[in-house]
Amino acid sequence: MKKILLLSDTHSCVEKDILKYFDAADELWHAGDWGNAELSDMMEKTGKPIRSVYGNIDGQDIRQRYPLINQFECEGIKVYMTHIGGYPGKYSPGIAGQLRQTQADLFIAGHSHILRVMRDATSSNNMLFMNPGAAGRHGFHIMRTMLTFDIHQGKISNVAVIELGKRTAGILPDLQ
Repeated sequence: MKKILLLSDTHSCVEKDILKYFDAADELWHAGDWGNAELSDMMEKTGKPIRSVYGNIDGQDIRQRYPLINQFECEGIKVYMTHIGGYPGKYSPGIAGQLRQTQADLFIAGHSHILRVMRDATSSNNMLFMNPGAAGRHGFHIMRTMLTFDIHQGKISNVAVIELGKRTAGILPDLQ
């Protein structure tokens, strides 16, 4: 069994509230928009496997480390990860065809900053879609989020949302 920590859209945010979840995970997955390499460097120091893609804001430092599309298998689950992918019923151009071709069991995307976990009932294998929302502070989201879940013998279980607090907490001065 593998315990997965899935995050995205950190936008250069490296805070203790994110880092403290590294220890409980067997693998660390990031769906793009790192912002810079600092968080990636910290993840690498854990010695745990990192599965990731680069996002639209990422520079060459991240693009040289991670691909645009990452396809892999984990505990019998075929995973397709990319940063900009849409979601079931509203896939980005070309994504639906790639998902059909690869027969992915799990499709992971970031970019929207909207936490979403849902099945694609139109897929032949009832593929699961996950977007962990945004763990960083930049963007329009209100709550900073990540996901954890387990993968064991071809099954995904124990999906849980981690709320890291409001995006603006600690940034704006107290206006009282």
